Amino acid sequence: MALRLGDVAPDFLAETSEGPIEFHKYLGEGWGILFSHPKDYTPVCTTELGYVAKIKPEFEKRNVKVLALSVDPVDSHKGWIGDINETQNTTVNYPIIADADKKVSGLYDMIHPNASETTTVRSVFVIGPDKKVKLTLTYPASTGRNFDELLRVIDSLQLTANYSVATPANWKHGEDVIIVPSVSDEDAEKKFPKGFKKIKPYLRYTPQPNK
Repeated sequence: MALRLGDVAPDFLAETSEGPIEFHKYLGEGWGILFSHPKDYTPVCTTELGYVAKIKPEFEKRNVKVLALSVDPVDSHKGWIGDINETQNTTVNYPIIADADKKVSGLYDMIHPNASETTTVRSVFVIGPDKKVKLTLTYPASTGRNFDELLRVIDSLQLTANYSVATPANWKHGEDVIIVPSVSDEDAEKKFPKGFKKIKPYLRYTPQPNK
């Protein structure tokens, strides 16, 4: 059965391009992004993993560890990393899981038989410090993912985990946020000393509280 938001992300032991890892132990007390790609030595995947390497410092600022995955073996990953580094002008410095036995892709429902019976789709799982799934995305093989959007989502998830707010459409870090409806106006005045703008009883904007 497919993983749903709020489910505990399955733990696993796997071989990677950087040696064996135990997933939950690897994540520690921080956040994680596990993303699958269909196949090594393919064009879209090369650009994706290269871009993730370039913005890895942005993930690190947010206490997020990233892991890639495909059903290719470790030797394939290690050889392909050289191509990624060369063509994308970067250095891949995060683990790529070698899921040759499809154990992990099975746990995370990454193989969709009606798309391909042998390779993983472009799945994304954002996992919180409590090891629960906070976000899932699935892209087809032909469409590269927007990893800047994942940074935006992480900013939103981390903000809303600590404050009684939600983020509106197209929100970016530093912009006003929405006070959740369960907070009364009276409590909002105490929780949000910067004040808030009331558009409707259920729609109240306030400056981002941690800025």
